[in-house]
Amino acid sequence: MDASSMQGSSTGPGNGPRPMNQPVPSKPKRPPRKQAPDPSRDAEVTRAGMIWVAVSAGLILLVLLIIFILQNQDRVTVHYLGAAGELSLGMALFIAAVAGGILVAIAGAARILQLRNQHRHRPGGSLPPSNRPKLPRGQ
Repeated sequence: MDASSMQGSSTGPGNGPRPMNQPVPSKPKRPPRKQAPDPSRDAEVTRAGMIWVAVSAGLILLVLLIIFILQNQDRVTVHYLGAAGELSLGMALFIAAVAGGILVAIAGAARILQLRNQHRHRPGGSLPPSNRPKLPRGQ
């Protein structure tokens, strides 16, 4: 028997020789089994947990800030609007960062107030039509 006569004489899948150019069928892949849910992963996110994470992150930032200020103790003269003073470089940069943060907070507060004002003066009142209480006719 030659290879050409063997192609059609297969008695079933996987029985008998295959020609060289035909790929071997692979086994069907099973989807991975779902593992039982881990009860420790289903923990609820609580307000106390979020506060704890925020406080921890804040403390880490403060430690890094203290290290920065302590490593930059060189005295520098700072001039601002005609006033001059001498303080450490780390403290001068810290004051500049806080002042920048205050400016950003003021700009953000102004934008929030602007959006609230637009929302309040929107035609039809402050509630969307679907949330407006229905009044009886005649009032």
